[in-house]
Amino acid sequence: MLVESRVLGDGVSILRLNRPPANAINAEFLGALGEQCKAARDDENVRAVIVAGNGRFFSGGLDLKEAASGANRIGNLAGSQDDGLFMLWTLPKPTVAMVNGHAIAGGVIIALACDFRITQPGNHRFGLNEVAIGLAFPRGAFEIARLALSNQELRSTMLEAGLFDVDRARQIEIVDEIVEPARLESRSLEVAKRLGANGRLAYAHTKHRIQAEAVARVLNQDIEQVHEVARITQSEETGALIAAQVNRLTRR
Repeated sequence: MLVESRVLGDGVSILRLNRPPANAINAEFLGALGEQCKAARDDENVRAVIVAGNGRFFSGGLDLKEAASGANRIGNLAGSQDDGLFMLWTLPKPTVAMVNGHAIAGGVIIALACDFRITQPGNHRFGLNEVAIGLAFPRGAFEIARLALSNQELRSTMLEAGLFDVDRARQIEIVDEIVEPARLESRSLEVAKRLGANGRLAYAHTKHRIQAEAVARVLNQDIEQVHEVARITQSEETGALIAAQVNRLTRR
């Protein structure tokens, strides 16, 4: 399964991103994420959800090989209520990102879509580096990041479009905590259980109020905004930058 679900106990489920090697985002992956989010939303026994990656990656973001071939079909990422990332973001239950490895571009957006984010020391990298490879931010992905980060953090992270280490990720609040590897799952479970012990209705209502304006901007975007992102994505410049990035990654 592209996204695996497992009950950890005490009302907490873990969704494990499972599309090796990088848990890259494509249409099928988003569909699987959406199905698991709907199941967690509708299950009265689930009070909180942890999202984690499999292997060395939390998520490497957009499937660039598919994008280079023209096969990728997710230009409006997190842009509608039936999108898996949008469902994760607006899930009316506590969500905790257990960032076990690299979180790049859309991988950071998945983490930021969660209410709280925990990682471990290591050589894994973070970054909203879309601009570096010619990709525009779809409105949904942009609003997720804008709600989670300060204006200064958003500006420097998106426009500089670099990759940075764990300490920098904590400094700019992409992650909330850094814990030792042996404690990563137990600490994520601890936080999820604590959040899940809050009043369900009150938590859902408060989370909705926090997100309401950002969600409205996503759902009320006009079709020209979607087409603008698509034109950039399909441009000759972006095609060349993505192809070069795929070549770099293939040589590693």
